[in-house]
Amino acid sequence: MTLSNNSVKLVCTIPSGTPTLDDFRVEPVDIPSDNSLESNQPLEGRGIGIVMASTSPKFSKGDMVTSAAFKWENYFVSSDGPLTKIPTDSGILPANYLGVLGMPSFTAYVGLVHLCKAKAGETILVSAASGAVGQMVVQLAKARGLRVIGAAGSDEKVNFVKSLGADVVFNYKTCGSLQETVKKAAPQGIDIYFDNVGGEILDVALRSMRFFGRIAACGMISQYNATPETAYHIKNLGNVVTKKVTIYGYIVSDYFAKPVYKEFIEEVADRFKHGDIQYKLDEVSGLENAPQALLDLFDGKNFGKRVVKVSDLRDPL
Repeated sequence: MTLSNNSVKLVCTIPSGTPTLDDFRVEPVDIPSDNSLESNQPLEGRGIGIVMASTSPKFSKGDMVTSAAFKWENYFVSSDGPLTKIPTDSGILPANYLGVLGMPSFTAYVGLVHLCKAKAGETILVSAASGAVGQMVVQLAKARGLRVIGAAGSDEKVNFVKSLGADVVFNYKTCGSLQETVKKAAPQGIDIYFDNVGGEILDVALRSMRFFGRIAACGMISQYNATPETAYHIKNLGNVVTKKVTIYGYIVSDYFAKPVYKEFIEEVADRFKHGDIQYKLDEVSGLENAPQALLDLFDGKNFGKRVVKVSDLRDPL
């Protein structure tokens, strides 16, 4: 079998404003050997792959591993430190370790369960409710007896979130006034806001919070590429004081080594195996399509957890 290796890199170190395809290049590179660790560095992200050769006692040829430091290449060399072995006899497909048992779902669990300590009878608003994190927040919240309000960016996504059990779902692009829509959905206010978006919907949530409400701030994708001229300026921040609201800003990587990670795996794996949780992956084929797959996230064109399939995990080694 003839092996070929492509690499996805940035043309500039940091794109100015919203990135475009012109900020990326896909180029053929040599398949790495043990002495090529200092070559030009491609982009990195969380991935799953198969060990093709190993000098580490922790891993053997054929082991399936995951890491947040997978290079955007068909083949690459890694130290054993960042890698975690994935069980192949669990009855769960490997791709699900990027989705239902992956970082996005763990992000949902940490924010909702560990930080905000969601309780039955409370009302939660979830932005990007059909996304990689949001879809798990919706299901974990419903499993705990919360009333769930979801915001999504298309009618198809709205229907999907409804199928997950959300009580009220609205299309934020077509609903008209966000403030009036949220007020109608939660006339008594919201206890928890799970923020994946930032910007206007965060402002609306701040105005709608009940006393002693909690906000899980795990992402603000609407503001990542904002400039000083285009950034949304929050108007209702004063409610954090007057309504005694707690905002939890967090990075989920801080929690992988804590007991909450084991709790997450045990609960979610069990619910998933028994069909109590569903999870939508949005798969794009081909490493050469990875730049566009990334850019689509900023426009909400993904539907579920966006993953790029570089090759079949069961291709012959």
